[in-house]
Amino acid sequence: MEKNSHEIIELDFKELFYILLGRVWIIVFSCILCALSAGIYTKARIRPMYQSTASLYVINRQDEKKTTSYSDLQTGTQLTKDFQILVKSRPVTEQVISDLGLATTHEELVSHITVTTPLDTRILEVAVNYPDPYTAKKIADAICFISAERMAAIMEIEKANIVESGNIPVGAVSPSLQKNMFLGGAAGGLVATFFILFFYFLDDTIRTGEDVEKHLGLTILGTIPEENGILNSKKVKAELKKAYKKGYRGGNNNAIY
Repeated sequence: MEKNSHEIIELDFKELFYILLGRVWIIVFSCILCALSAGIYTKARIRPMYQSTASLYVINRQDEKKTTSYSDLQTGTQLTKDFQILVKSRPVTEQVISDLGLATTHEELVSHITVTTPLDTRILEVAVNYPDPYTAKKIADAICFISAERMAAIMEIEKANIVESGNIPVGAVSPSLQKNMFLGGAAGGLVATFFILFFYFLDDTIRTGEDVEKHLGLTILGTIPEENGILNSKKVKAELKKAYKKGYRGGNNNAIY
């Protein structure tokens, strides 16, 4: 019984494969249409974002001679975690908004800022994504300068040094046209496949002998090939007429009509 069940499941998957293969043009057309739609929407409706990155070097020298010790490096590593929070604090962002005259809010500006620290370093990288490349650079530079001053005042430590000012981005970092078109095409193909299978499972029309055995549980003893127009041909009509007359004269109640 288990073997038969596995054979039926394998036959069903094979049948589904041929159903999809016979309608592959629908899937391909849906993929192309959705990919083009996603590309047009990306170009027309989604604003490009430009990224500018500036970096700070965080260290706290405890020696008055300004020499750097291993303890200073360890302390600097810990301070970078505090800096990550301070960079996005409200006093910093509100001063940046005020200094640059930005028409935005604290929450909106924070959503454009990403702060990271490369592994085992005391470098703090501040990346700003913004629709205008020049404004993105100005924001990155202002955040580094203001946060460095604020951290020095709060912690009473040496001011962090700016390692690299923000760059002027040449190209947009988002959205990705190729990625959106690929996702749109994949979604279109999945939707087309779903509807093809959906309507296939809803269709209970019996077309072949296999359908009779599958849906009705009846055994097929034989099949008669059908040819369009064969029953309407003059030759067939003449033969049926002769058979009718012969059966009538012989008194055969099983005559062919």
